[in-house]
Amino acid sequence: MTPFSHALLVLLAMTLPTQSEAQTNGARAQFEVTETTIPKILEALREQRVTCRQLVEAYLRRIQAYDQPSRLNAIVVINPEALADADRLDREFEQTHRLRPLHGIPVIVKDNYNTKGLQTTAGSLALKGFLPEEDAFMVKRLREAGAIVLAKSNMAEWAFSPLLTESSIGGITRNPYDLERVPAGSSGGTGAAVAANLGEVGLGTDTGNSIRGPSSHNALVGIRPTMGLTSRDGIVPLFINNDIGGPMARSVEDVAILLGVLAGYDPADPVTKLSEERIPASYAQYLDKNGLRGARIGVFREYIDDPQTDPQVRALTEKAIADLRAQGAEIIDPFVIPDFRKLTDDIWCGDFQADLNHYLEVHGKNAPYHSLAAIVQTGLYLPYIQNDLNESLHPKPGTGKNAGPCLDLYHHPVKIKFRSIVLAAMDKDRLDAVIYPTWSNPPRKIGDLKSPDGDNSQILSPQTGFPAITVPMGYTYDSLPAGLTILGRAFTEPMLIKFAYAYEQATHHRHPPPTFLPLP
Repeated sequence: MTPFSHALLVLLAMTLPTQSEAQTNGARAQFEVTETTIPKILEALREQRVTCRQLVEAYLRRIQAYDQPSRLNAIVVINPEALADADRLDREFEQTHRLRPLHGIPVIVKDNYNTKGLQTTAGSLALKGFLPEEDAFMVKRLREAGAIVLAKSNMAEWAFSPLLTESSIGGITRNPYDLERVPAGSSGGTGAAVAANLGEVGLGTDTGNSIRGPSSHNALVGIRPTMGLTSRDGIVPLFINNDIGGPMARSVEDVAILLGVLAGYDPADPVTKLSEERIPASYAQYLDKNGLRGARIGVFREYIDDPQTDPQVRALTEKAIADLRAQGAEIIDPFVIPDFRKLTDDIWCGDFQADLNHYLEVHGKNAPYHSLAAIVQTGLYLPYIQNDLNESLHPKPGTGKNAGPCLDLYHHPVKIKFRSIVLAAMDKDRLDAVIYPTWSNPPRKIGDLKSPDGDNSQILSPQTGFPAITVPMGYTYDSLPAGLTILGRAFTEPMLIKFAYAYEQATHHRHPPPTFLPLP
């Protein structure tokens, strides 16, 4: 038995009710967590049809029944305090008769977010046993809102891969819609867990793809927020100038509610100063079924007409365009960014070594190792990231566009130029948003490194700082999820949520993975 399995069994043993408790709680036990939503949970808590403890118990049982037995392998560690946190929130509600915004909501947290007293490794065996002294800013916001950190999820090691989720700490995570396929990366553990209903909602991070890709591959909604809307403090970095954290969920409604809790100014991450007076009282107020009426939406055909785009993804995208038009959107097709390929060639830059060493200096005083060099020397990493680690340890001087320091995207001349050209093109067509398939190909089979990957997420949002939301647009080959991305200008999350919600409610593409059924 693995330490993970033993810890889970201990927690589950603590949940077994006495006969009198079972009789008292019989009606409450009927609440079904599969495919539920935050508002439905809060309503059930308010009406005393379920307790926070029972919610945690229900998800723990699903983790026990499905995560390891199915080989999904999305969860790295269970929070041993989850039940105690639930009991505390139940007592609070009994005393105050008031619910917090996320009262009792069990959250799956990617393993690169600091969680106080709970192991945080970024997928690396070198950080095994590392217990941060403080929560990441976004985790702190979750707890203050009443959410329960249920578990930490597996990720691509150090977040290097957008294509797969495999780590030395947790092994391979699989796609719940086809266990022989990948869930994308690097937030694939969160994506697989939330899709399989092992938690209500989740946190991912996105450097170039890692919220939107796993959301697309797992029939979820995921949003990469505007750079500056959510704090990066306490998140193990990949390239801090592009890193950002955000929500992943089974519905636009849950993403909107979660984003409202996560967004906000954090003095420890100065870029979030830009968010002041740009955050609405509630993102949920923009959940409008008629929200597409009058919207001007551009179709970015660069990612649709590419010869390597899978024909079934192309067909789903064309159907999505028709559905948007049917809901009242005005479609501008094509939307063209002049010299797109030339502008974006070699646009990436980053310094993993400097960023990680800074994180370890600030947050990792009790970590096993305190520099990338020391971590690499241990050999505690999987072979597939060896080149990334070596290049990070021995970076070559920047040339061409990347000559000089790698500044953040609000100060890097190349990215300022790219952002201004994208804005000018949107202004020319008077666009509210731009759409394209999140991935141009279905999820790869595990071990397949040759077929086209189809990742379309690396450029438009990460290199401009603009927000992008992905929403399910159907399934290729009967069962493999595909997502539609909607991208807008900086701090237009309210509008993107409105558009995504209207599309979601008109199409209802999401369905749960058929082999991860409700438990008896």
